[in-house]
Amino acid sequence: MSVPAPHFPLAARGSLRIRLLAGTLFWIAASIAVAAWGLSSLFREHVATQFHAELKTHLNQLTAHLAVDGEEQATLSVPLSDPRLSLPYSGLYWQVDALAAEGDAAQARAARAGLLRSRSLWDSVLAVPPDAPADGEIHQHRVAGPGGGWLGMVERVVRIDEGSGTTAGAKPAARAFRLIIAADETLMLEPLSRFNGELSLALGILAAGLVIAALVQVMVGLAPLRSLRAALGRVRKGDAQRLEGRFPAEITPLVDEFNTVLAQNSEVIERARTQAGNLAHALKTPLSVLANAANGKDNELARLVVGQVDAAKRQVDYHLSRAQAAATLRVPGARTPLRPALEALLRTMRRIHAERQLELLLQPIAESLAFRGEEQDLQEMLGNLLDNACKWASRHVEVAARAEGEDLLITIDDDGQGIAAADRNAVLRRGVRADQQVPGSGLGLSIVDDLAQLYGGEPSLADSPLGGLRVVLRLPAVA
Repeated sequence: MSVPAPHFPLAARGSLRIRLLAGTLFWIAASIAVAAWGLSSLFREHVATQFHAELKTHLNQLTAHLAVDGEEQATLSVPLSDPRLSLPYSGLYWQVDALAAEGDAAQARAARAGLLRSRSLWDSVLAVPPDAPADGEIHQHRVAGPGGGWLGMVERVVRIDEGSGTTAGAKPAARAFRLIIAADETLMLEPLSRFNGELSLALGILAAGLVIAALVQVMVGLAPLRSLRAALGRVRKGDAQRLEGRFPAEITPLVDEFNTVLAQNSEVIERARTQAGNLAHALKTPLSVLANAANGKDNELARLVVGQVDAAKRQVDYHLSRAQAAATLRVPGARTPLRPALEALLRTMRRIHAERQLELLLQPIAESLAFRGEEQDLQEMLGNLLDNACKWASRHVEVAARAEGEDLLITIDDDGQGIAAADRNAVLRRGVRADQQVPGSGLGLSIVDDLAQLYGGEPSLADSPLGGLRVVLRLPAVA
């Protein structure tokens, strides 16, 4: 059965922090697991080796003290030294079994299990495998103990010569004995269990420390990226023209390349502005010559030339404004304070419409309000809107501005006759004029609409509390 590949959320797959943490935590967990298995296995092997080495020590001691007395009975010359062998069911046991001797005379002495045994066995006899080891060999087994548990056992076979009861010149007979030492496996498993518990606690603390270290490492390692993001934010908001700050050697080439791109972008924009200006001068000069040549003449050709020259001038102004705005659209670091721009435009409008004695009022505006774009484009939009308001106003024009989220809302009210709701969408189209008696090209509101949309904003028309028209211009603001 195939195992499906693990599924990670899209945010996790796209996060460098989560990738680093996932990889680090995986290797920490794998390393801790391998270390736990390896150390536990090594300690288990060490304890088992020590356990069986101790059994062999007791077996050697039992072998050294085994003897046959004058009555040809097996006995111990000296009791074994470990006190546990005298304590009933202590977990450490020894036993001597008699094996059948070779020859016909020995057939009467059948093998007998438990010929001698330790006091710790009490009235029990160890049930050992039927096959005894060869002389000189030591075998290890697992057998059932008196209490039902498992015992680790070592055994060997020894032969002792019988010194009496032989005829002169005959070789003494040898009796075979099976010597057994056994111990409860809990004597081996208990220290292993304690070690595993302590090992788990130690490795758990180590794992926690490594996880904390990994978190700190990822946070510290990715801190320059947060600094880079903040620097990019300052460029986007217009607070800086290039990435500034101290960055690690691995990120510095990226910062240098990005600053180079910003510089090249500024050069391209400057060239676009210069070319647009040159084009304007190149076109306006012959158009002015044509217009001057046709002025003062009252014939059909002169009127045709004047009309076409006027239309050409309007088209040049419109498309040059649009081209310049498109070239400077969303320039990184572009930032234009709103209040100085409005104050300068209102002073200009007072001079242009001085004969009408209009009252131009600027409501209090926060110093922090700024347009995220080029100053020339802001002046182009506000200049057209203020000029239209002054043309249509009777006495009053009011200007206000406020921030709304990431947008900048500029409101221009006049007390003129306004525009009917059915005609408001039409006046935003290029070349449409609300009143043919009022001088103008019909491009002002259209240019404002195009420029605002290039920046992701829009103008909207509504009824003004002053009785005329209210224009609300929505533009991106600097946070």
